[in-house]
Amino acid sequence: MYSDNLCMNKILLNIANRYSTIVKYLIFLLSIVLLVLIFPKEGKFKYEYQNGKPWQYDELIAPTDFAIRKSAKDIEAEQNEVLKTLKVYFNLDNTILIRKRVEMDDQFVAAWQSQYGTNNTNRNLNLSVCHTIFDTIARKGIIEANDAIKDKPQDYTIIVIEQGNIAHEHQIRDFFNVQKADQYIRDRMKRYPVADSSLLIPILQNAITHNIIYNENASEEERNSALASLSTSKGKVQQGQKIIAKGEIVNNEKFHMLESLRKEYEGEVGTVGKFYAILVGQIILISMSIIVLVLFLLSFRRDTYNDNKKVVFILFQIIMIIFITALTINKDKAYIYILPICIIPIIIRAFFDTRLALFVHLVTIILIGFLVPNSYEFIFLQFITGILTIISIASLQKRLQFFRTALIVFISYSTIYTGIRFIEEGSFNTLDSFTFILFAGSAVLTLSAYPLIFLFERMFGFLTDISLMELADSNAKLLRELAVKAPGTFQHSLQIANMAEEVIYEIGGNPLLARTGAMYHDIGKMETPMYFSENQVTGVNPHTELTYEESARIIISHVIKGVEIARKNRIPDKIIDFIRTHHGIKRTEYFYSLYKQEHPDDDIEESRFTYKGPLPYSKETTVLMMADSIEATSKSIINPEESVINELVDQIIEHQMNRNQYINSNITLRDITIAKKVFKRILMNRFHIRVAYPKLD
Repeated sequence: MYSDNLCMNKILLNIANRYSTIVKYLIFLLSIVLLVLIFPKEGKFKYEYQNGKPWQYDELIAPTDFAIRKSAKDIEAEQNEVLKTLKVYFNLDNTILIRKRVEMDDQFVAAWQSQYGTNNTNRNLNLSVCHTIFDTIARKGIIEANDAIKDKPQDYTIIVIEQGNIAHEHQIRDFFNVQKADQYIRDRMKRYPVADSSLLIPILQNAITHNIIYNENASEEERNSALASLSTSKGKVQQGQKIIAKGEIVNNEKFHMLESLRKEYEGEVGTVGKFYAILVGQIILISMSIIVLVLFLLSFRRDTYNDNKKVVFILFQIIMIIFITALTINKDKAYIYILPICIIPIIIRAFFDTRLALFVHLVTIILIGFLVPNSYEFIFLQFITGILTIISIASLQKRLQFFRTALIVFISYSTIYTGIRFIEEGSFNTLDSFTFILFAGSAVLTLSAYPLIFLFERMFGFLTDISLMELADSNAKLLRELAVKAPGTFQHSLQIANMAEEVIYEIGGNPLLARTGAMYHDIGKMETPMYFSENQVTGVNPHTELTYEESARIIISHVIKGVEIARKNRIPDKIIDFIRTHHGIKRTEYFYSLYKQEHPDDDIEESRFTYKGPLPYSKETTVLMMADSIEATSKSIINPEESVINELVDQIIEHQMNRNQYINSNITLRDITIAKKVFKRILMNRFHIRVAYPKLD
């Protein structure tokens, strides 16, 4: 029992230690599954062809018997022709008019009494005229106005089903409509001058109603029967028959034969056995593509590979654009060129680098190539355009670059498409203006990269160079507040930002991130600016009234306060990391030394004089720690000679190394050596140290 528990504990411990790696593998596996689900489960015809272009393959022989299917355009034309001659059905319902005649008599009695009272002179005459006109209209019938006969000529034939389900053909002119019935009433009333037309016309108009009603069910059955009788094929190809020879032009007839063969082939691979073969093939191809991406990250972008959030982000971009492409192709393949495929390298470049952006773009278009027709042309078009897109945003610093990139996308698409058409056709006439409209649409949609980048910044906690530049602007709200409340600290931050940026530029990293982090690293000093020497312009030092422990606590607290202020102002976590780590777990050496001098025999509780960390974890945060100490200490230099500056820089960095301040950072000894040289050069330039000139005789 004990051994079983021990074994289980070891398993759980092993899983806990490998938790991040296990999650990463699950992320890649889930991505493969999603992509397989997105891909259509149908075979891909291995030949690519276009109407009016030469057949690029060997002679094609029919592998089996198949019918030559009519094109969608031909089928639509035949259907329209059938629908033109299709007869529609109506029902004759005389009960409606019988009921209306009774209602008309009641209305006549009420109207006569209202107008003439008990005077019955000509009453019967008026009623007889009313009956005569109404009965004439009723015998002919009033047809319902319906879309089925809208805009039809008067000689258009319809079928009227009468009592006993007896059907008769009639022309539309055989019946009244409401307008004609109304006009007939007015015309007939003129023949009876003795009758009271003002009394009878409203009564007759109110009695007008349709008694020939459109029969939707019978008409729809007739329509479906007529369309079902149309054939979808126009001939047959026998097994072994030659379909097309190599180099032969694919004319309309050959194109229809090839399309029929393709559909026949895709129908055959829809069987169960073929389905599983297709599924296995898709799993292999998609898995290989993802594995290549994994190997690239492992070999060249290890930091990205180790960050599961970044891996999820990259795979999310690939899956989403493939999903959108699959939906578009399923709806209409003609619209694939409006898809903003080049938005992928833009977004990836915004958060990572150009090399990764290019590789992710390449993997994406290769996978999409399995979905689209003419995959070689598509991949070539997207690959070249993607490269130009990445070059155009190699240094993404201004919003205007997105518009320039969109223009480059349109020009690149249009130029490559024109070149391909010239090679294949050798004529201007083959250029399709609608395709250029699609390219323009794709370029416009590419502009959506800007709001998407902003959205992804919030979702994944990433930072782009544009956001860093906005944050590092000295006119930013929080930095202006720092400049007002703690001007000395603000100037100190500017100096640190310049130093850190230059060092990172030399050793490699993100100089803009280092500069931005440096601008915000001391914002916690705004709470108590006078307790920091750079802000004590009046000569008053409030620390003289405090104990050394209290002074150390106030100095240390600026880190915690800085984090709180940054969070309150929604500063990104990546910048807040500079605030947290810029003192690591160092001691407040000044107050610690003074306390130790006054209490040499006491056991000193170092935690009261020590920053709480964490330690810097990157080149940028590590260089900030170096620059912060070097810049602050350099202000106390009395004799700024080269040897003094060299010793100062070496001492500070060596002290930090001895205190293990860099152990969590990816900075190397080579980087540290270069950083020392840069810091020394910066300080010598600041103090204007020059080479000593020889004495003149």
